[in-house]
Amino acid sequence: MSVFAFYLFAISVVTGGFFTVVSRNPVHSVLWLILAFLSSAGLFVLLGAEFVAMLLIIVYVGAVAVLFLFVVMMLDIDFAELKAEMAKYMPLALLIALVILMQFVIAFGAWETNAAAEGLRAQITPVDRHNTEALGLILYDDYFLLFQLSGLILLVAMIGAIVLTLRHRTDVKRQDVVAQMMRDPAKAMELKDIKPGQGL
Repeated sequence: MSVFAFYLFAISVVTGGFFTVVSRNPVHSVLWLILAFLSSAGLFVLLGAEFVAMLLIIVYVGAVAVLFLFVVMMLDIDFAELKAEMAKYMPLALLIALVILMQFVIAFGAWETNAAAEGLRAQITPVDRHNTEALGLILYDDYFLLFQLSGLILLVAMIGAIVLTLRHRTDVKRQDVVAQMMRDPAKAMELKDIKPGQGL
């Protein structure tokens, strides 16, 4: 049953990734990407890495893929123009794909299985610890500095994206907090003496 589940999830990952790239509709591409993420999570469960599988579902499927889907659906995409752009760059894309395929063939042709690999995979985590606990000890103990630096890089990238996309428009009224706090209460309100029957 585990072998059947492995091949099922593996075929789903490859199929989802393939149709993510070749689909003409961006919404369909995002849906195929979600299928690839879910199938990858199934492979992690088969490997015994339940924490990584749930993290993949929560972070990628629950946040990133849904965000992509909403952004794609909200954008006014001209599919005819998109197809024309794809056709224009198709020769370059085929050349790059051919180079990547040749690299894969060379890599798999020179690949040899290590005899000790099966034993090492069977002893990924200590016997007295759960794999989630072992992952936390490695991540927050041995690689704590690298983990914090990666978070700092993501923070700087987020701030840089905000700064680069920030545009100050002159035709938009914005709140001036300093002007509101420094205003003179005597000049803020004007009293009018309205006579009866005169109106405003």
